[in-house]
Amino acid sequence: MKELSVTKELEIRFSEVDMMRVVWHGAYPLYLEDAREAFGEKYGLSYHLYIRENTYAPLVEMKMNYKKPLMYGMKPSIRITYRPCEAAKIVFDYEIFNPENGDVYLSARSTQVFMDRNYQLLWFCPDFYTEWKKSVGLE
Repeated sequence: MKELSVTKELEIRFSEVDMMRVVWHGAYPLYLEDAREAFGEKYGLSYHLYIRENTYAPLVEMKMNYKKPLMYGMKPSIRITYRPCEAAKIVFDYEIFNPENGDVYLSARSTQVFMDRNYQLLWFCPDFYTEWKKSVGLE
């Protein structure tokens, strides 16, 4: 099956680190969000699309495996990869890594579900999402 992936550079800012110059754990979900936005821009699965389709896609699970510390001033890359599944959810895998030597600092996975504007869980993929999967060659 076709793999959909995006890689973008991150820049570790002073506001993201603690007094040891190590990235605070609460900054990592923001890096994952940046990757999801980059994915949406590249493949047309943007937050604008959800809004236009009157659908929410809240995160319901996020798992992170911290392997090495990120430090102030580093410029690692983040790779996001879409993981197809049959259920009405969106699953992404992530890796934050050193683009020069391949060292991995973090691996992660997130899961989003679909809700309508009344905050009711959608048990089946919305039509726009099914159409999106077809448009990128996943169905």
